[in-house]
Amino acid sequence: MANQVTVLGSLNVDTTLRLARMPQPGETLSTENKTSAAGGKGANQAVAAARAGAVTRFIGKVGNDDAGRFMVESLNNDHIDTSAIVTDPAVGTGSAFILLDEAGQNSILVYGGSNQQIKSTEVAAVEAEIAKADFLITQFETPQAATLTAFTIAKQHGVTTILNPAPAAKIDPAILKVTDLVVPNETESAILTGIEVTDVASMDANAKKFQEMGAKNLIITVGSKGAYYSTAAGSGFVPAFKVKAVDTTAAGDTFIGALSSQLKPDLSNIETALVFAQRASSLTVQGLGAMPSIPTYDQVIAASQK
Repeated sequence: MANQVTVLGSLNVDTTLRLARMPQPGETLSTENKTSAAGGKGANQAVAAARAGAVTRFIGKVGNDDAGRFMVESLNNDHIDTSAIVTDPAVGTGSAFILLDEAGQNSILVYGGSNQQIKSTEVAAVEAEIAKADFLITQFETPQAATLTAFTIAKQHGVTTILNPAPAAKIDPAILKVTDLVVPNETESAILTGIEVTDVASMDANAKKFQEMGAKNLIITVGSKGAYYSTAAGSGFVPAFKVKAVDTTAAGDTFIGALSSQLKPDLSNIETALVFAQRASSLTVQGLGAMPSIPTYDQVIAASQK
């Protein structure tokens, strides 16, 4: 049986500007290329889950504009159920501007737009969609009030909740109390716990701090090094696959979406699911753009057999 994954999250049209290097303050540079594609942390994670084989639904908000229609169509193309996406009559669809240098590193500017207009009442209205899921995933590109409502409903129906606290922000403490698995990167983890991530001991300390705050299980993604995990059953570190990164955009989103497609709701197969997620994100960084480079299940399995 395929995992059922519901994502509450952001829908952004990404515009990527390719540069030789990042500009200095006050400096004007020419861009080498400009492309636009569907994106947003929520949308990327949903597409990664769907392409990796999960039955995927999306809860979100777009503007009454061409960008919004493009975003819904993009998700539909990946067979994602978009019936819980609402149209905002007044505020435009979210957008992101990605500066990408020749080393494959990026800087991203995000306009939240209609993503920031999702109301708790709109989330409560799709309780039936949340109840069907094995996993409910959300990030911080939509309001925390909506997250709290969604996670509270999820827990009432025995759904496993995954929080990707990105971009890092002060968390409503009530959210962590209804979070089963929190998945920050090392920077986000340090911001949220106040403990810098430098080695395994500091990761263990982060896990302990998150447990004190209410989130029982933790995965910290550490870029090209790999991912640390801590659950009731134990902790460990799964190394990343060594590849040449062309564009790191959506690597973290691919990781979370792919993970949710393979993970058991009780997290009992976390190491196996992590290896799959690492393989998926290693493929994403080898392609340009967010959504276009997210791999399918078959591509991940093929790469695993090389």
